[in-house]
Amino acid sequence: MNLDGYWEGKIVVSNQQLPIIVEFEEEDGKLSIPIQGLNDYPLSLVKVDDSSVFFEMDIQGDIVTFEGQFEEEKITGTFTQQAQSFPFKLMKGNLDNASELVDKDLTEIEVSDGVMKGKVETPEGQGPFPVAIIIAGSGPTDKDGNSKALPGENNSLKMIAEGLTSEGIASIRYDKRGVGDNMILGGNEEDLRFDDYIDDAVAWMTYAENSDLFSSVSVIGHSEGSLIGMVASYQEDANTFVSLAGAGRQADDVLHEQLETQLSGDLLKEAKEILDNLKRGETVKNISSELQSIFRPSVQPYMMSWMEYDPRQEMAKLDSPILIVNGTRDLQVPVSEAEILYNAKPNSEFLIIEGMNHVLKEAPAEQKGNLATYFNPDIPLAKGLMNSIIDFLK
Repeated sequence: MNLDGYWEGKIVVSNQQLPIIVEFEEEDGKLSIPIQGLNDYPLSLVKVDDSSVFFEMDIQGDIVTFEGQFEEEKITGTFTQQAQSFPFKLMKGNLDNASELVDKDLTEIEVSDGVMKGKVETPEGQGPFPVAIIIAGSGPTDKDGNSKALPGENNSLKMIAEGLTSEGIASIRYDKRGVGDNMILGGNEEDLRFDDYIDDAVAWMTYAENSDLFSSVSVIGHSEGSLIGMVASYQEDANTFVSLAGAGRQADDVLHEQLETQLSGDLLKEAKEILDNLKRGETVKNISSELQSIFRPSVQPYMMSWMEYDPRQEMAKLDSPILIVNGTRDLQVPVSEAEILYNAKPNSEFLIIEGMNHVLKEAPAEQKGNLATYFNPDIPLAKGLMNSIIDFLK
């Protein structure tokens, strides 16, 4: 049995699919789980015996194993980490023709380092149609608004796209680089910069502007996508811009405040010192294990590039009509952030939706019930949100 070559597939964890890539070469190999920031990690052991396959990684003393069976260029088996086991599946070939996870009805555009895929949805009838570029928020978030790092779905951005289409407005939404359809574009985490996300948004805007299918191009940015959308809208002169749950302050200020609610004592002090260093453009090598997920060395260059952008300054640059939206039950981005954006551009339209949370759903005041909406695709968007967006875009 010859394993050599490229394999891609998924690990199914709590009903979620984590895309993985494995490249075998003779008795060695490397593995990537892009949405977890793991890229080209060397395999410490590879064993092949008749139709069985075993390979493992040593991640700072944590042994992660894959044990499976080989049949007709497929490997199916069990992934084990820290005594927890989940099924995995790999297929030999490339992402375009091997993955069962990839939506085949996707549009492809060229970006600086490869090809990016996106979902273009158009209304019935003859165009050209106005189109909105929908930009997802922070972390491993896909085109539908779902975090690949968490179980369950909310489908908030998918619902927005569907709502636009029903009212004669086309949409384009896409998985972020390193996620889902575009996981191959993730590359090495230490090479990622905030400008990469901006360039991707501009690339989709350029595609739309050059297409006879569309009459005008707007941008809708959610959470971190709000800042990405602001900069892209200025660079590419969008017709209109919508900020959904976007922060008004720079990333380090927002993170300072968030960490104060999550940490205390020495860990909080260390986190603040790290942020201060990153703000000055200085990386930090020695990080406590409890803070590795936030400040691991490989993510620090991205964080520094993110901190360079001030949403207030970027908002003030825009000449196109602007709609700023937030909800009163947003646990991540409070109404005060929307007010900061509005103060930066007082002639923009300003909408606060009572009871709406960060994933744009109506939510209870208590935290547990609020968070439960993050994982329930059956809950509709908050009342008034779609009507306001559609009225604004029209």
